[in-house]
Amino acid sequence: MKTIFYMLFIFIGITSWAQETTDNLQKIVRANLVSPGIEMELPISNKSTLSANTGIGVSGSYMNLSYTNSGFTYFIAPFLDLSYKKFYNRDIRVRKGKNISSNSGNYWGARLLTNFKDITSENIIRKNDIDLAFGPTWGIQRSYGNFHLLFDVGPVYYFDMIGNNGFFPIVLQLNIGFDLKKW
Repeated sequence: MKTIFYMLFIFIGITSWAQETTDNLQKIVRANLVSPGIEMELPISNKSTLSANTGIGVSGSYMNLSYTNSGFTYFIAPFLDLSYKKFYNRDIRVRKGKNISSNSGNYWGARLLTNFKDITSENIIRKNDIDLAFGPTWGIQRSYGNFHLLFDVGPVYYFDMIGNNGFFPIVLQLNIGFDLKKW
């Protein structure tokens, strides 16, 4: 629990240094639908943002972090998802006349996903109530009016609070939602 507190403290400290005006990057509050949650994305430089997304979602189990039965293994639990995004193609999008509103663009970055005590699980028993997954990501983020779409992919190193850990080569994220406030 101390680890999560320290990560939140660092995230809040970094976001407090966010610049007021950047290269058309915006501060945005979103409601995500795929894993229901509220997300805040804040610019921290001319080409990068930090986002924090919290809610309740479906998560798959990692091999060393749970005991499983056969079949598709999943659980539903509260989560905290922190992401750093470094946008690299926004200038090209502008030259081609494409949309860059609501932080639309391609990015590379890093993601830290924390899952807390599960609300329900059908065919797994987690070894610990808190697990974390950290890794680099590559993704795309698009906005169509107030409609938001995000897809990213990357490998993760995962671990729990009692020392179980492992590596998973490909983790996908799909977020669909709506921008609630932009400034």
